[in-house]
Amino acid sequence: MILSAAAEREKTWAAATSVIGAVCLTALKIVVGLATGSLGILAEAAHSGLDLMAAVMTLIAVRISSRPADRSHLYGHGKVENLSALGEAVLLVVTCLWIIRSALQRFVTGAIEVEVTFWSFAVMIVSILVDYSRAKVLRRAAAKYSSQALEADALHFSTDIWSSAVVILGLASVAIGDRAPWLWWLRYADAAAALAVAAIVIGVTWKLGVRTVEALLDSAPHGLEEKITAAAETVSGIHNVHNVRMRYSGSQLFVDVHVLVDGAQSLRQAHDLTEEVERSIQVLVPNADVTVHPEPDEQ
Repeated sequence: MILSAAAEREKTWAAATSVIGAVCLTALKIVVGLATGSLGILAEAAHSGLDLMAAVMTLIAVRISSRPADRSHLYGHGKVENLSALGEAVLLVVTCLWIIRSALQRFVTGAIEVEVTFWSFAVMIVSILVDYSRAKVLRRAAAKYSSQALEADALHFSTDIWSSAVVILGLASVAIGDRAPWLWWLRYADAAAALAVAAIVIGVTWKLGVRTVEALLDSAPHGLEEKITAAAETVSGIHNVHNVRMRYSGSQLFVDVHVLVDGAQSLRQAHDLTEEVERSIQVLVPNADVTVHPEPDEQ
């Protein structure tokens, strides 16, 4: 799928807004987290820091993947988006390991010094608002241009909204525990919230990792082969459809199809027939790069 200059600018701007948001949130969470001693906020700061790295990777990937095919990359540069998503998954795993280690350490040692202030809640509320805004922008651009890298970022930041809400719940529980000594166990809520954040991130990372590996291994979309075969067989003059192959390169789907046609017809007639097959498939999968190989029917 060849995008116009305006479309490329829109994709790049969507990725750039993610970078700007990540920079602001990371700095804000670090300051408030250190000032209050909240592991939940510091865990979110680490998460936002890796979000920043992931957002930068996505921005670079979007720019590179838009380059046209060349002699060294005959299918284009779309796989860069898949590599970006895989790198993002690795960064998320690193985040989870750090959060889990720190939270368990607080449970074991009992060393809990969290100061819950107005700014503790303010920074997390700001985080939710920013994540909602950039997730919306990324999701819209991802759907419009079938960008897997932008889609991964949108999913990532949508999940951040829930993890931030969990941290707010943890901070509120700590505040209640400070004012009600008989509810002392609520002081562990901040560390528990951090573990909940890690669980959420692991769930997203697993889904993202599976999809990325499938794309890199050229796994065909489930059920699409049957649909393409059925669409091609509706074309009058096609006797058989076989050897259907598909692969994604970033957001671009490549489809190869072999068809049996009347061997007595002219080359022009066979060519026109293959173009009709291409159009029938592109109705099913818009913007797909379709190649149809005609073969003479010997019967």
